[in-house]
Amino acid sequence: MSVSLEELAARLTEGAQELRLEHLPRPGVVHEAVERLRSLLFPAGDAETNALAVLREVRAEMVVQVGRALDFARARALPQTSQPHPRYDTPEALVDAWLERLPQVRRMLELDAQAAYGGDPAATSPEEVVCCYPGFLAIAYHRLAHELYRLGVPLVPRAISERAHSLTGIDIHPGARIGERFFIDHGTGIVVGETAVLGRGVSLYQGVTLGAKKFELDARGNPVKGVPRHPILEDGVIVYAGATILGRVTIGRGSVIGGNVWLTESVPPGSKITHSSEKI
Repeated sequence: MSVSLEELAARLTEGAQELRLEHLPRPGVVHEAVERLRSLLFPAGDAETNALAVLREVRAEMVVQVGRALDFARARALPQTSQPHPRYDTPEALVDAWLERLPQVRRMLELDAQAAYGGDPAATSPEEVVCCYPGFLAIAYHRLAHELYRLGVPLVPRAISERAHSLTGIDIHPGARIGERFFIDHGTGIVVGETAVLGRGVSLYQGVTLGAKKFELDARGNPVKGVPRHPILEDGVIVYAGATILGRVTIGRGSVIGGNVWLTESVPPGSKITHSSEKI
């Protein structure tokens, strides 16, 4: 080696200090806690779940991780995703508020499972959707992450959403607002941006992108955070495989966007937009 192990270790330690990764929440702990909550919402197999014990353990773990996230965000002056309610000013209060929303999250997920069962002829039951469908898994993680995002918790919601991304290939930013009865079919390659808004009964197929067309820059050339830049899909919109919708456009209620369509402008309710293939 051209350098000693001691020198190499010193360089690596210096780099780690600059990034201060040791102060961040631990993704593995967050992932395990969220998976335990998901299993609590929809128990499967022969395992008997002690709900009270799970809630106590998850609360203790998440209080620590949320506390780390808040400390890091304050130290680095990170922009807040949203302004938390004044009474949610401690990790304990934030985690308690999150856990209190679990019954509402489960109700939303039950409706999502029903939507998938009703929208996919291959689904034999809502239970199969819950057990097997990657789209449902991604939605479950999103709904849990989104509630933390709404509370203004930094970093942790993104850790949850990126876990779903790695497991399913479906990338939904925790800031995206998604109504009930959301259906993802197949799912691989779907991207839903931070400021996207999806109404009730929206369906997305594989390879769909709901992205930004452009974004504003500040005086230093950095992207301005929090500016609405992703599409709005009204109730009952269906977007088929490979379609790309960019910018803060509105897709009217009940519209159908065909496969491989590239769309950068709003369309009225009831529209049917298709990609005209070249004649051979």
